[in-house]
Amino acid sequence: MSHVMIVDLARNAMMTGLLVAGPLLSVALGVGLAISLFQAVTQIQEQTLAFVPKLLAVGAVFLAVLPWMLQTLAKYTTELFRSIPTLVQ
Repeated sequence: MSHVMIVDLARNAMMTGLLVAGPLLSVALGVGLAISLFQAVTQIQEQTLAFVPKLLAVGAVFLAVLPWMLQTLAKYTTELFRSIPTLVQ
């Protein structure tokens, strides 16, 4: 296995991981930013105020995009297993 194949496998794994985690991370970032802005405006410094809405939003988005996430991961895994004979050479 050459260095190019190893780099390509690592790049594909990282891109798939970012693609799958992207929606959840972006929702957590957006909700966290909105809650932080709300806390700054109202001067309420309650820690659970930031945690609970973020948890609920990420959970809702997770349930909404779960089929797509599983399909993406299954596609990546299938392609990886199909490429094993070319990697072993």
